Amino acid sequence: MAWPEDGDGQRGVVVMNAAGSARLRPGEPDEVLAGRNPVADQDPMAFLPYGSEVADPSPPNERNAYPYAAERLLSVFADPARSPDLVVVHTPRHYFPELGGHRGEHGSLDVIQSRAPLLLSGPGVRVDGMVADHARLRDIGPTLAWLAGVDPSPSHGRLSDAHGEPLDGVVLDRLVGRGARWVVGILWDGAHCGDLLDQAAAGRLPNVARLLSRGGALTGGAVAEFPSLTLANHTSILTGAAVGRHGVLGNLFLDRTTGRRIDANDSTTWHRWPEWARRDVPTVFEQVAAVRPDALTACVNEPADRGAGYSTMQLIRQSGTGDGSVALAHLMPDAAASPYLGNRAHLADDYYTWATRADDVGLQQVLGLWESAAAAPALMWWASAVTDAGHHAGGPRSAIARDSLADSDRRLGAFLDRLDALGVADDVVVLLTADHGFEAADPGRTGGWDQPLRAAGLEFDDIGPGFIYLGAMGGGNT
Repeated sequence: MAWPEDGDGQRGVVVMNAAGSARLRPGEPDEVLAGRNPVADQDPMAFLPYGSEVADPSPPNERNAYPYAAERLLSVFADPARSPDLVVVHTPRHYFPELGGHRGEHGSLDVIQSRAPLLLSGPGVRVDGMVADHARLRDIGPTLAWLAGVDPSPSHGRLSDAHGEPLDGVVLDRLVGRGARWVVGILWDGAHCGDLLDQAAAGRLPNVARLLSRGGALTGGAVAEFPSLTLANHTSILTGAAVGRHGVLGNLFLDRTTGRRIDANDSTTWHRWPEWARRDVPTVFEQVAAVRPDALTACVNEPADRGAGYSTMQLIRQSGTGDGSVALAHLMPDAAASPYLGNRAHLADDYYTWATRADDVGLQQVLGLWESAAAAPALMWWASAVTDAGHHAGGPRSAIARDSLADSDRRLGAFLDRLDALGVADDVVVLLTADHGFEAADPGRTGGWDQPLRAAGLEFDDIGPGFIYLGAMGGGNT
């Protein structure tokens, strides 16, 4: 577990487990307080090459790595209204189905659950093939905005928030240069970095291979913010800000100003994302609109959409339904009829079924936006969900996880074929990523912390689970 600490005028964080404890401060050596430092290894390139991960799946704490531990943990404690008092960092093998856990899981601080793929393809790309390097997810938004024409501030060299302060993410100009007419970002939710690259190399993801043939990928991927959860990292990607700055701390969190729980990652609430994200942290769409007001930007199947000229979530908001996409489910195509579905047996999983339908709708929108080169968006962001469904259902390297990658690859192929048909493939730069990694849980590793905390007489709310708010908040959902 971890909690913030102020000492000597400096903000730090204490991490502790049964083996020891340490005090962390960004840019300083860790201070071991007792026993063994629980996050002593912070190598973002740990368990590479990929065979090292396969040989030691879901490793215990003493063999694990925790990239940027101090910085990432401190950020989750930086929001005065929403940050928890302490966080419990799940082990990779922790299995908690009674609280929403799955066979495949993410959310932790460790390197594999935090490692998302990062592929770049097209004009201006400076990586060729597999490159032993890594970036951070919060670098993606600034990079996309820069590629679309937004210049960094001359005073601090980064893109800025509404107050002129530098964003946390940096432009990845070491990996890609300007020059493309169109910029496309694609997110495959929960796509496992190592297995995606491995499957592409084996010929099982031919359209990912098409991207790689015109660029490359970082074997260390892009490190997620903590927690390595969906809405926190979708928001960090598309704002370039750490979680404590943009305000969407996770999928679930409390707001002390209202005493209510915010359930941000649900099909009934995704369209409400602008209510929760801090207004002074602009999205990539707002950044581009500020310098290219006549350029169309598009945000497909993505909650973090503020400022986009075309947005799926804006269409849902305009529909007037209070239940989000759930109320519009009758308009979605039949999953069993999807031309991109490889194995109908996976439709026994409700999430996989829903994600198949949603991803087919997403592709329909993308192809509509790219009906002609003249009308195509200058910047498009396209999020897909079935890879998250497949990895939750079986964990990485499972048949259903790999089939979800293949389904997404077929949809990607339809888009790449459209670019070829329009004759614009040489003028489009494509970035493919995810919002987090994945590891397999162990059904025998159950249990939790609520009972011992309550036995100690503590009054608290456990949100997530793993965000511990001390005292009685007493709020409902919002």
